[in-house]
Amino acid sequence: MQRFTKLFCELDQTTRTNEKVAVLENYFREAPPADAAWALAFLSGRTPPRVISTRNLWDWASVETGFPAWLMEECYESVGDLAEMLALLFQDSGGGTLLTLSQIVSERLLPIRELADISKRQLLVQTWRELNRPERLVWNKLITGEFRIGVSKTLVVRALANVAKVEPAIMAHRVLGKWQPTAEDFKQLLKPEGQSDFTARPYPFFLASPIEIKLKSGESIADEFGDVNDWQAEWKWDGIRAQLIHRAGETSIWSRGEEMVTDSFPELVNAGKFLSEGTVLDGEILAWRGDRPLIFGELQRRLGRKKVSDRTQRDFPIAFLAYDLLEKDGSDIRAESLEIRRTLLENVLEESAHRFASETPSEQTITQQSLALFTDETTESSNAFCLRLSPVLSVASWEELESIRSRARDEGVEGIMLKRRASSYGVGRPRGDWWKWKINPHVIDAVLIYAQRGHGRRANLYTDYTFGVWDKGELVPVAKAYSGLTDEEIRKVDHFVRKNSLEKHGPVRIVKPELVFELAFEAVLESTRHKSGIAVRFPRMNRWRHDKTPAEADTIENLRALTSSRPGLSIHELTHDT
Repeated sequence: MQRFTKLFCELDQTTRTNEKVAVLENYFREAPPADAAWALAFLSGRTPPRVISTRNLWDWASVETGFPAWLMEECYESVGDLAEMLALLFQDSGGGTLLTLSQIVSERLLPIRELADISKRQLLVQTWRELNRPERLVWNKLITGEFRIGVSKTLVVRALANVAKVEPAIMAHRVLGKWQPTAEDFKQLLKPEGQSDFTARPYPFFLASPIEIKLKSGESIADEFGDVNDWQAEWKWDGIRAQLIHRAGETSIWSRGEEMVTDSFPELVNAGKFLSEGTVLDGEILAWRGDRPLIFGELQRRLGRKKVSDRTQRDFPIAFLAYDLLEKDGSDIRAESLEIRRTLLENVLEESAHRFASETPSEQTITQQSLALFTDETTESSNAFCLRLSPVLSVASWEELESIRSRARDEGVEGIMLKRRASSYGVGRPRGDWWKWKINPHVIDAVLIYAQRGHGRRANLYTDYTFGVWDKGELVPVAKAYSGLTDEEIRKVDHFVRKNSLEKHGPVRIVKPELVFELAFEAVLESTRHKSGIAVRFPRMNRWRHDKTPAEADTIENLRALTSSRPGLSIHELTHDT
């Protein structure tokens, strides 16, 4: 437990990616396999669910420490984290436990779930007393089911890959497989690379650079990009970038974040069976119905699911829009020009669509125009063929392309991609060949009306804000945002909140409506989930409008007018929006 607690603290004390990876590497090299297996489980998201109710934790801690409920509430408000607050209430009685992480899990964490409340309390208090303060913090995070730390699964995978001396993509495939947190399974994760590892391995993604980097002030796109015929223009889709791989009779799907998302899209796995052996497609997974994309919020309903029902597939249909071919017949073709890869991609998708149609001819229709588009017009059936060819925008001039870009939001896309026709498929984000030309975000002026403390390092600052606009003479909340301000601005807003709080509702402060901010966001959609009837996507603070008074802020009518900017789209609810 001491070694795992040290790992936890070291990860929490640095924001540098390379330092986090180095700390993880050291731990996985030195820790006993039984401990390392459980550490990997917790760090990769396999935290056990809450084993003790919050009410019991609160009450038992109050009795054991002598702190009354009102004082504990004040402590919680100051700390902002239940696990940390409970860890601080107890005085350290020694140097910590001699139990290892695997022993803590097998002798305390797992058994406590099945105990009666009186025995559960005895074991909990015993553990609290045995651990020192940092260990107690880690223990509390485990028993509350909220073990989160500032390290992504990608970094954990990279560290393990370095220890095992295999590629990160191979290790990601192993970690996402069927392994248990045992010493033996952990040893298997670190085995040398084998032939079976190649089957699902993706290629490094080629990323585009923002076009603003290329264009200088006052220069047109024609000045910097030359002949429009040297470039392939496509829509910039609002989905999940992914590679669809079909090798050795198996289909796997990898997101750009090196996460395998195969389980979330069974219809893509089915469609992959009709690809030629040794095919790797690069493209975008989108929520899709009929002949157009749906909002990203619809796609979110499919993410992170281990099992996707037929009903979910019908209610939230998807498509894979392929725009590049990286491997054909088992051969890496990334060095070929985009122009050649595009021609091969069209052939591959057309052939796969014909194979699909020949297997179920009574249900499917294929036309020369659609190539590998959906072969079921309604796309409501999970049996529909969901591999589509991302179209190329045919233009004769840059002026025509700019005109097309101006209607991107109406098409449900984020803008335009520009790719040099002669370019090979690179690695990472080298500038020069792939550019993203996004549409400008919507902006409104809104008034700060609620504030809440942040988390982690921001637990003592008011950094999470709710903004309102005018509706019939009243300010109604329409968006939450916590990014976009400098550290100095955050401190000033925090000072304002503390001096101008009107009411307190739990952790939320209702503040005097005086501060106006310009908010930027990607879309506004009607939503029955929110009181205002409005859902704002990806809100962030563009700037603090010191030059405006609250009376000059926007109205709900301004926002509602923007809901028509993407006609034909609907929303059930946006899990990450306001």
